[in-house]
Order: sequence, then structure tokens, then C-alpha cells
Amino acid sequence: MQRIACPERDDWRATAEGVGFTFHTIDGERYWDERAYYAFTLQEIEGQIETPTAEIDAMCLELVERAVKDEKYLRRLKIPEAFWPLISESWRRKDSSLYGRLDLSYDGRSPAKLLEYNADTPTSLFEAAVFQWTWLEQAMDRAVIPKRADQFNSIHDRLIEAWKRHGGAKHLHLAAMMDSPEDSGTLAYLEDTARQAGLKTTSLDIRDIGLDSDGCFVDLDDRAIDLAFKLYPWEWMFHDTFGARLSTAPTRWIEPPWKAILSNKAILPLLWEMFPKHPNLLPAYFEDDPKASMLGSSFVRKPLYSREGANVALVSGGTTLAEQEGPYGAEGFVRQAFAPLPSFTDQYTVLGSWLVDGTPCGLSIREDENPITGNTSRFMPHAIV
Repeated sequence: MQRIACPERDDWRATAEGVGFTFHTIDGERYWDERAYYAFTLQEIEGQIETPTAEIDAMCLELVERAVKDEKYLRRLKIPEAFWPLISESWRRKDSSLYGRLDLSYDGRSPAKLLEYNADTPTSLFEAAVFQWTWLEQAMDRAVIPKRADQFNSIHDRLIEAWKRHGGAKHLHLAAMMDSPEDSGTLAYLEDTARQAGLKTTSLDIRDIGLDSDGCFVDLDDRAIDLAFKLYPWEWMFHDTFGARLSTAPTRWIEPPWKAILSNKAILPLLWEMFPKHPNLLPAYFEDDPKASMLGSSFVRKPLYSREGANVALVSGGTTLAEQEGPYGAEGFVRQAFAPLPSFTDQYTVLGSWLVDGTPCGLSIREDENPITGNTSRFMPHAIV
């Protein structure tokens, strides 16, 4: 794994906007950054990213199986008890999962380590699936990277195939907070892949979902919502006004309710408890567990529910090195062993390993001067060379 500086395309902004990638710049700062790329060998991709991703996902599914059978797990996850049957029934029905992203720390030398699992509402999808592939093709054509370069990236095709399997004949609704450029852009891309799969679709703001007299969720045209993709976290849905109707309404959701288990940072200590000393896991404990003291004075403190690094703190030798402000933490915290992110030219790097329909199939790379990856951390392309 190497970080290689390279010239950027002089027309990349126009290219981005031409394909709908309008959030390439956030608050005046680059989000997409192709002034460098990360180069991997095929052996690194297959052995150190793809294979561990599949293994971690299998461990996560084993955790779900245990959790739906033993309420002690759901209590430790701080999932509201009213929704336990919804989650369990979703798992037993084998409700389909479309996608997820594991965030990994990997330096090219040691085994990749799981930092967290974005199992419910992962973003950076369009840029991973489409725009970095466009970069690869154009960078080869313009001799920026070797002519025979490749990329770990079958996300787009796998999404289309997954929709064909899971969409059936139902009309698909897709919902998000549409005033977020990143969320609305991600939703538009997913809708496009669903349409390419032959599904009929309607997109709407999640705040526009209503309830009819029969207790069914409906859109603005009073069409029943039978199948819905939602780019909106389960933990928010549980507490929203319509949350009480989730268990009785007939809507099937993507991601399904059982993904609420895996989108929770509490899986980190639970996985470590189930698979101690696994090479792709970091030691982790609930903050109120006496065993947390085994981490000493250096650890990462994470709220059970958090997004974009909010309320995460890096503590080394008892000193807080970095901390992101945010609204999370009421449900509790976990502590994970402090494993500094690899740093290339004073930039900290996190890998996002994508799964579609349970298959590892792509890679995102985020880079920042801050050791806590946040919403504006830059997206960097990669190539297999």
C-alpha cells in the first residue's frame, strides 16, 4: 500500500457535475481529492482487505443470530425493548440487506483492524462505485497511472444485481433527508441502480411519509409503501413520532430492522468477547465494564450511537489528543484499543470496505489531517498496480 502523488485532471469538476456528483466540494473545501491515489497490490486487496471483510461480516451475522435469541445482547446494545420483536422477526424472515461498509485501519504491513461497521446508512457510495472508476479509466488514458491498473470495485454491477433479487415486483420507495446534498445524491444514485434493475421507483423526503387510516405508511400521493429503502438511521426511527407504527405497518425496509444491531458501536466489545484475539479485531469493552481498565490510559472512546466521528475521543497516556463535538452519548460509551491510523505525509487514512448483498466488492479511502474521520474528510481514489 502506497500513497502516490499525481496530477489531477483539469476537467474533474466539470466531469463530476456532469454525472451528478455535486457534493465534490463541501463548505468550500475539497471532498473529492485526486492529487494523490493509493496503490495496492492484488495480493493486498485479496488477502488483507477482501478476505478479512468477508470474515468480519460472518462474525457480525453470528452476533445477530445470538442477539435475537438472547435479550441480554439487545439490552447491552441499548435498543428500546418495544422494538425487539420487530428486529427478531426481521432476522427470522431473512429480510434482505443491500449493503454495508466496514471501516478499517490498514497500513500495508499489519492485518487490517475493524474500527466500526457502517451497517445501516453508509454513504460515500456514488464516489466509490462510479466516480473513482471514472477516474481510473481517465487516469489510465492520460498516463497518470499505469495502463494495466485495475480497481477493487464491482459495487455498481452488484447493486443492480442485488436489486433484481430483492426488489421483486414491488414498487420501491426511497427516502432520505433530502436537504442534505450527500444524502440526496446517494439516494439518487441508488434509485438509478434500482431502475437499471427494472424496478419502478419513487423518491421522497422521509419527513413526507404519512400514515393512512389502515395503519399503512404512504407517500404524498397516498400510495402504500410496501418496500422502502431509507437512508435514515434505525435509532432515529425508533424515537420518531411514527416509530410506534413500525411494528404493525406492513412495509419492508432496506436496510432491514436487524441491521439496527450492527450499526451500533456496542458490537465492538461484543465481537471481542465472542472472538478474542481475532487478528482483525481490536480489544474493546463497555466503558462501565471493569475489564475496560485493561486498555490502560490509551484508548478510543466511542458512543454507542454516533455518526461522522461525533463525540469520539482519542486518549493517549491519559491525555485527550482529539475529540469531536456532537449530540451523542446518552446511551453510553465503549472503549476500543488505541491503534493510531496509518499516516501518509501527515494525513491519516481510513479504508472503507464495501459489501453488497453480503459480498465484499469495493473500497473507499478517506483522508484527513485529523485522526478522527469526519463528514468532510477527503475521498481519495485507489488503484491496483
